[in-house]
Amino acid sequence: MAIDGPSGAGKSTLARAAGKKLNLLYVDTGAIYRTVALYTLRRGVEGKEAAAMAALLPEIHIAMQYAPGGLQRMLLNGEDVTDLIRTQEVSMAASAVATHPEVRDFLLKMQREMAENHSVIMDGRDIGTVVLPWAAVKIFLTAGSEARARRRWLELQRRGTPQDFTQLLQETIRRDEDDANRAIAPLRPAADAVVLDTTELNFEESLQRIIEIIRERTGL
Repeated sequence: MAIDGPSGAGKSTLARAAGKKLNLLYVDTGAIYRTVALYTLRRGVEGKEAAAMAALLPEIHIAMQYAPGGLQRMLLNGEDVTDLIRTQEVSMAASAVATHPEVRDFLLKMQREMAENHSVIMDGRDIGTVVLPWAAVKIFLTAGSEARARRRWLELQRRGTPQDFTQLLQETIRRDEDDANRAIAPLRPAADAVVLDTTELNFEESLQRIIEIIRERTGL
C-alpha cells in the first residue's frame, strides 16, 4: 500500500493507524530521509552540496525497530533518533537531501526490501510513482497549505517545541514548491492513485476513508 502527499497532510499518523487496523507493517519513508538529513546537519554538510552528501553516505547506517503499538523507531548508527528528526530544521533539510539521486538510490533498495518481505503500508513523497509503482493501492493524501501548517503548529506545541505559525506556513509553501519542482521524483499523484483531500476532514473521517479505499481494492 502506498500513501503519498505533501508535508503535513497527515500521511504518517493516518498510515500508522490504518496499518494497525489492517495488520500491515507501517513504513515511514520520510523518517528515513530525515535520519539522513540529521546526519548531514551534524556533519555540517548543506543539503544542496551533492558531492559532499554522496561522500557521507557510506558512513550512514539506518535501521528501524518497532515499539509496541507499531511505533517506528529510527536508529542512526545505533542511536535512537526518533524524536531528534522531528524538528523543523531537519524537516527542511530532508527536502534538500531528497533531491539527490545518490541519496534516493542509497535508500531505494532498503525501502523495496521492506515491501518484498512484509505486507506494508508505506508513506512518503514518491512511493506510488517510484518506490512501489506496482503497489496494489495508491493514495495521494493532501490538504490546503494553511490546514497543513496549522496541524504542524499544533504538533510542535504538543512536543514542547512551539514555532511561529506564519513561519511554518511560509516553510510549508516553500517545501511544497521544492518537492513539486525537483528534477528527481517530483511530488505528484501516480496516474492510478486515489486523491484524498483531508482539509475538511478530521482524523477519524480521514482514517475511515483510507480504510474504505484499501478494502475496496484489496478485500482486506
